[in-house]
Formats: sequence, C-alpha cells, structure tokens
Amino acid sequence: MTSHPRVVAFFGTPDAAVPSLDVLRARSDVRVVVTRPDKPRGRSGRLRPSAVKEAALNWNLAISQPDRAAEIAADLAGFDLAVVVAYGQLLPERLLAVPRCGFVNVHFSLLPRWRGAAPVARAILAGDSTTGVTLMQLDAGMDTGDIVAWEAVAIGEGDTTGSLTERLAGLGATLLSDNLNAILAGTATRTAQGADATAAKKVTSAEAKLQPETSSAMDLHRMVRAFNPKPGAWGLVDEQRLKIWEAEPLAEDELEAGELAVFDDLLHLGTKEGVLVLRTVQQAGGGRMSGLAWANGHRGAWRLG
Repeated sequence: MTSHPRVVAFFGTPDAAVPSLDVLRARSDVRVVVTRPDKPRGRSGRLRPSAVKEAALNWNLAISQPDRAAEIAADLAGFDLAVVVAYGQLLPERLLAVPRCGFVNVHFSLLPRWRGAAPVARAILAGDSTTGVTLMQLDAGMDTGDIVAWEAVAIGEGDTTGSLTERLAGLGATLLSDNLNAILAGTATRTAQGADATAAKKVTSAEAKLQPETSSAMDLHRMVRAFNPKPGAWGLVDEQRLKIWEAEPLAEDELEAGELAVFDDLLHLGTKEGVLVLRTVQQAGGGRMSGLAWANGHRGAWRLG
C-alpha cells in the first residue's frame, strides 16, 4: 500500500460517472470534483447541474466547473492522482502531468476498439457481441494511453445504450477499486494498445433517422437500441417525427419497405429485409405509448420514411 496520502481529483459529468466517484470517495481523499458547467435543459431552458455535480453536492465534496479544464492545473499541484470518467472534454497534456500518478480514465469499451465520445452506441450499431471497460493511463491523444486493466462483457440482444452503459458504469467502478492501490503505489502494469483502433464519433439526431427502404429490420433494430436514450431513433410519418423507443425484428417480408400495418395487435414496419415491430413509440409533442395505441389514434398516411 502506498505511503502517500491518497489525495485525488475526479473529472466526470453524466450518470455513468457517479459509481466511480462513489468508489473513489470511499477509498481516498477526493479534494475536488471537476464537472462541466450547468446547462440549460428542457423547454424552460433552466440551468441544470450534471449528475456528477448533484452527487458531489449530496456527498459534500468540493466542486469546480471550469469552462476549460486547463484552468485548474495549478489547483492539482500536490495531488496523487486524477480519475476521469466521461468528463466530456479532451484534457491538455500539460494538465495530465500535474498529479503525481497522472490521470487514469475509465473508458466504456475494450480499447483500442471504439476510441472517442460514443463507444457504447457505436458497439451496438456495429453489431458487436462483446464490449467492456478499459482502465487507461491518459496521454495527450484521444483514448490512446496505456491500458492498466480491462474486463469484457457480452452485449445482450435487448441491450440499449442506456442499459449497457449502466452495467459498464458499475463494472468500471469495480475495476477502478480493484486497481487503485497499485496505481497509487506505481506498481500497476501498463500495456500499450494494439494497432486495430476504431473511432466512436459522437452520435447525431440526423444519423438516428430510420431508412427502411435501404436498411434491414436487424439494422434498424440496432439503431433503435443504440440511440436509446439519446437522441432517439426516428422516422417521418405525415412529415411529423415519430420516435421509436422499443422494437423487435422479424424475418417476415409481408410489407413493402416503409409501409406500416397492424397485425395481431402489433404495429409492423416493412423494411428492405424483414419486418420491424414498433413496440413503443412517441409522436412529436406527446408521451410514449405502444405502437398499437399510436395506430389506433392515427388517421393519416401509413408510411414511415
């Protein structure tokens, strides 16, 4: 066990970062929690704190919300370690060298696969059967640092980005806890990443538009799962957005691509290959409902595109 005091900083923003912060505060002296500035949310546009800020307030931890992380470099002098989980900003090299043991990152993929902002969504979109968590020593690149530890998990057929991220967040916190002593003692094994890297660029609303004429039911099903909870897979019906939150692919081909129809009290969408059952949908301005409930109230065209 290291003889140095475990003075650490934590950098994180969303819900998925909270389990690691919880582990860290139980195992070390968290002197500062760095999170992104409050952002306007919802129709009211009111400023809302990040999930990490809310947790830090509940645990009476000191909070910093700089516009740029480099602004607090001087404040980390004398710290033993900084831990980063989905902070949301690339950290400059001069900041990474300030704590005694540098910065370690809990990343939600098996690096070097899916470096970048949206590793969980990209793994689901690609049809990967396995993903995991990597504990990595940060360097100046985008998720290019040495691997300290990793653990793999299977991606279930019903996993969404939301459900899978929640599982990975818990796994990442455990991985951090298991390796914290070795990192602080300077005895953790570090392994360079391999060469087969893939990029996990940020997802966009435009990318989440379903194209049944050119995509199979399996492809669209992966999109529905990958874009849940954000930004939500969607298509246009009568020039209005219809978001698809839950779906199920079928092998049947009884519908034309883009055609909507109700069979056996279920809303079906024809695709290039197979049929997609739309189980839970949401029309613009409304709440979520079953596909059947939407169909019973819909009086327009029966096509999605």
